[in-house]
Amino acid sequence: MEQAYVNLTVERQIGIITFYHPSANAMPGYLLSRLAQTITKAGEDDRIRVVVLQSEGRTFCAGASFDELLALKNHEQAVDFFMGFARVINAMREAPKFILAKVQGKAVGGGVGLIAGADYAIASEKAAVKLSELSIGIGPYVIGPAVKRKIGIAAFSELSIDATTWHTAFWAKEKSLYAKVLPSLNQLNEAIDFLADKLLKYDPVATARLKQDLWDGTENWPVLLAEKAEISARLVMQEYAKSFLSKFKKT
Repeated sequence: MEQAYVNLTVERQIGIITFYHPSANAMPGYLLSRLAQTITKAGEDDRIRVVVLQSEGRTFCAGASFDELLALKNHEQAVDFFMGFARVINAMREAPKFILAKVQGKAVGGGVGLIAGADYAIASEKAAVKLSELSIGIGPYVIGPAVKRKIGIAAFSELSIDATTWHTAFWAKEKSLYAKVLPSLNQLNEAIDFLADKLLKYDPVATARLKQDLWDGTENWPVLLAEKAEISARLVMQEYAKSFLSKFKKT
């Protein structure tokens, strides 16, 4: 099986963060840790003015790794796992540079949280989204603040309550999760490159200040997301979630 990774490359002052996992870019804890560290590193790198977040393969991100959820032995392990998503979102929030998400395919659960944590997301027509957490006995608690901030409480309610339904990329654009939806991968790549090059021409002090202003009111998120991780951890250790994950593993 191919190895999972998170890579950072720098091209023309653009920091390109690419993540991959052979299970449709599902996110186990170690990969979340690497992603958070890489985002922080890109934010601190003076060579980088703009960050692009992307993944390999057909799926953007399948969210939490079901294998790892099933393997959790106790509450402490569960908290640490869900804190992985909290750390990634806070790293995106705290990075002083704009993060552009290039979304080539479907996103589930935590993958939607990654998109919402970006400052600007452009997607392909294949980039449908789903928050499946409620259907497995938990809920989109850790990523909830980021998703609600981006699409509003009404759209978040629709997405999280109708937990087994895929919502199209055009639905996601209508709700402001995506800024643009494009018909081909080539056009998606061109649009990301064009926007990143445009941002390079802007004053870095002004862009950093605007980034800070856009995240105004989220200063309590380190505490808030930790509280949400506790809720998720309690639920994932209960029988409903364990039973669902066991049945899913056997299929």
